[in-house]
Amino acid sequence: MLNILSLIQVKAFARIDGALLALLWTASFLLMIYLPQSMLGSLLIVATPFFVLWRLIKFRTNALDGVISFRRAFAYGCFTFFYASMLFAVVQFLYFQFLDSGKFVQMLLDALKIIGPIYKQNGIDTADAYATLGILSGMSPIEKAFTFMMQNIFIGSFVSLFAALIGARRARH
Repeated sequence: MLNILSLIQVKAFARIDGALLALLWTASFLLMIYLPQSMLGSLLIVATPFFVLWRLIKFRTNALDGVISFRRAFAYGCFTFFYASMLFAVVQFLYFQFLDSGKFVQMLLDALKIIGPIYKQNGIDTADAYATLGILSGMSPIEKAFTFMMQNIFIGSFVSLFAALIGARRARH
C-alpha cells in the first residue's frame, strides 16, 4: 500500500539532498573544466555514491528514527539523483550556452589524444571515441545538457540500488 505522507517526506528530503548533490557535481564539473590537471574534480565525482549513502543514513537516522525499508531507501536515492540531475542540467546548459565556446569537447579531445596510444597498445580502437566526440561537438547546448542529465539519472538508479541495499534498516523487535 502506498503511503502518501511517506512519499511526500521522501521527496522533500530528496529535493534538499538533490540540491546538495547538484552543488557537488557543479564543483566537480568546474574543477574538471578549469583545472583539468587537478584530480580534485574526479575525486568529487567518485565521492558521489558515498555522499548519497551518507545523506541516506542521515535521513534514516534523523527523520525515521533509524529505520528505513529498502523500497523507501531506493525511492529516496532515485529521487535524489533525479532532482540533482535536473538542477545540474540547468547548470550545464548555462555553461554550454554562455561560457564553453568548444572548451569542453576540446578538453575531451586532448584527453583522448593522451590516452589514445595506451588504448592502441592494448588493442582498443579509438575510432568510436573520436566519432562520439564529433557527435558531441555538433550538439546544441540543450542537447548536451539533456544527454548528460539522462546519463546521470540512469547511473543514479544503479547507485541508488546499492545505497538502498547498504542503507536499509529494519525495526528491531
